Amino acid sequence: MTTRTDHIAIAACGALSSDITAIATANDWPIDVHPLPPLLHNQPQKIAAAVDELVVRLQDRYTTIAVGYADCGTYGAIDDVCAKYALPRLGGQHCYDVYAGAQRLAQEFDKEPGTYVLTDFLAMSFERTVIHELGLDRYPELRDDYFKHYHRVIWLAGRRTPQIEAAATAAADRIGLPLEIIDVGLAGLEKELATLVTSTNTGK
Repeated sequence: MTTRTDHIAIAACGALSSDITAIATANDWPIDVHPLPPLLHNQPQKIAAAVDELVVRLQDRYTTIAVGYADCGTYGAIDDVCAKYALPRLGGQHCYDVYAGAQRLAQEFDKEPGTYVLTDFLAMSFERTVIHELGLDRYPELRDDYFKHYHRVIWLAGRRTPQIEAAATAAADRIGLPLEIIDVGLAGLEKELATLVTSTNTGK
């Protein structure tokens, strides 16, 4: 019989996994991160099923599991998975809410509805996750079709390093939009993770 660990398993979005790991390490939280492919965000209809499958695999090894996703375009499907197994998840409609806070992000969209949002991960992986996945490396003429309704890019800077800033600038240049930088840090994600840790401990 397999002995289950008391660590908390996080079935996490791959785009958040490195930040979740860093925060857990800094706080000495007993969290094991199990990332799913970040490219699932390009097919959000597949996220809930992937989370469900991962949770099933983790149940034999962990007493406690949480979900490191917001809704992320699943239109409630990920909440159905969480309800099925009585699991908590990150708050918000998407990871942008997690990093910046839903109210602050709503204010940015109110100010300019045509806003394209980058996180550190998206900035660093833009060529692969956006340009290649949309086919813009092969058909650059499609850029205006994809981005014609956008008027600016905002980067929600979790870690404002020269490398990530250069990547965010290059991403905005790639699609021909001005870049605005909002320093959000990792406090929003840390707060959400603390809520997960607290809720899972309470539920034991």
